[in-house]
Amino acid sequence: MGAKRETVTLIGAGLAGSLLAIFLARRGFRVEVYEKRPDIRRESAGAGQAGQAGHAVQASQAGQPSQAGQPSQAGQAGRSINLAMSVRGLHALGQVGLRDEVLAMAIPMVGRLIHPVEGDRVLQPYGQREDEVIFSVSRGELNQFLLDAADREDGVRLHFNARCTGLEFRTGVLYVRDDATNHVHSLRPDRVIGVDGSASAIRTAMMNVGRFDLSQQYLTHGYKELSIPAGPDGAYRMERNALHIWPRGMYMLIALPNLDGSFTCTLFFPHEGEYSFASLLDPRQILDFFKMQFPDATALMPDLATLYRDNPTESLVTLKCSPWHYRDRVLLLGDAAHAIVPFFGQGMNCAFEDCTILDECIETHWPDWGSAFESFGRRRKMDTDAIADMALANYVEMRDLVSDPGFQLRQKVGFLLEQKYPDRFIPRYSMVSFHRFPYSEALHCGEIQEGILRELCASISTADQVDWNMAERLVGERLGAQVTPG
Repeated sequence: MGAKRETVTLIGAGLAGSLLAIFLARRGFRVEVYEKRPDIRRESAGAGQAGQAGHAVQASQAGQPSQAGQPSQAGQAGRSINLAMSVRGLHALGQVGLRDEVLAMAIPMVGRLIHPVEGDRVLQPYGQREDEVIFSVSRGELNQFLLDAADREDGVRLHFNARCTGLEFRTGVLYVRDDATNHVHSLRPDRVIGVDGSASAIRTAMMNVGRFDLSQQYLTHGYKELSIPAGPDGAYRMERNALHIWPRGMYMLIALPNLDGSFTCTLFFPHEGEYSFASLLDPRQILDFFKMQFPDATALMPDLATLYRDNPTESLVTLKCSPWHYRDRVLLLGDAAHAIVPFFGQGMNCAFEDCTILDECIETHWPDWGSAFESFGRRRKMDTDAIADMALANYVEMRDLVSDPGFQLRQKVGFLLEQKYPDRFIPRYSMVSFHRFPYSEALHCGEIQEGILRELCASISTADQVDWNMAERLVGERLGAQVTPG
């Protein structure tokens, strides 16, 4: 495959674009990658002006080392939710031999550590087995690592400060603007894959073709990045191996650990209202609110008011569209096709899984690109719609239900059912994060499981009161045959 050295053009060198370039190069294709941002390995956040590089739309020098350990760069600082890597993302990385190197950059998190306003903290494990953990990893550092890996591949060329401004489907002409000089280049690529995120220029161009469906749903909540610095000598000032959550009903704060001992915090908060980004503006107001709602976190954030003031407030959107391809020439992948909110930790994992599925479709159908693209969309659309819906539901769970005794009881009973019926009852979270079941199957099974748990827990107050005869009947009737973990 790829013996003719066909060229595939990617728009976007983020996480999905960088990984997809590696997959395609391993198939023997030449890969041209155009990225509107500066090279995040070389441009600091403060010096990320498009014109400063001086060599826009130049292919990067292969093998250049990244600035490992640097903070998120080139516009990502202050707006980057740390990533929660789980089995789907790790599987994709393993397919190209990068899994172990990425794990060396990551911190395992065994569960959610719940911080109430008052009282004891509670750890809610993600799973029951030693390997059922998720991994905190810096978005910026992972992107730098993948860019380096793509740069090392034979046939991959990365172009930065190169902004896609349009694609003419009738003529096949792609327009790319050099952000350093404002000069617009016209290209005529055979194959274009848009991996350029939720604001995709390729998706915008596809909307002009006709018969293209698009739906966007913005949350009434947004987010703002904050930070808890490391203690003396890089010491962690909270539990290292947990995802910390301060659930407060209509809003929440979370914190994920970094290798340097710090925590990246994210405040999810309404855009408007009595307590909102619109109303919380004065430094004294900010500090008073945080001391009241997140007292233990506030004590660990000496720069809270400054970070809150200076870091941008970002929006949260769910985006669904179809079709994802145009004939054999254009395809959307990752957030460009299906942006989701971050509350199941699956955005990156889902996009990386896209790369593995597309790779399988190419293996099956190449050189028939039209069939490969069509097969990819058919296999993925139902599943990406499902994880989008689960991610929205998980926001309510994280900000509200994790503190609810009824939810906590159902989780404990769910673990007991998994122990007793390991081939039939795998909790929805585990199906999504620790297995590779199709997302649509996890959604369907999760709805059935929730019904079973609600019936079993309706008249009990502790997990040891479960009626196991009733459990046997419900599991047998509703979940039936054995499931095979993915």
